[in-house]
Amino acid sequence: MLRRCIPIASNSNSKELEINEQIRDKEVRLIGADGQQKGVMSPRDALKMAQALDLDLVKVAPQAKPPVCKILDYGKYR
Repeated sequence: MLRRCIPIASNSNSKELEINEQIRDKEVRLIGADGQQKGVMSPRDALKMAQALDLDLVKVAPQAKPPVCKILDYGKYR
């Protein structure tokens, strides 16, 4: 019996996460750097909170309603 190896994940199918100014939704659910929910707000307000902490705003669940964003260090996350 011949078996084939099929990759589970491929770079061609993976999408980069939206970060900072790339997030264009009307509102987002924000998770703070400490893991606590901060509530639903505009991406502009969420980005201001992230910048105040010298961190990035990353959309981690784009399919959610509203999309979920988290404040974190994107360089370390990636």
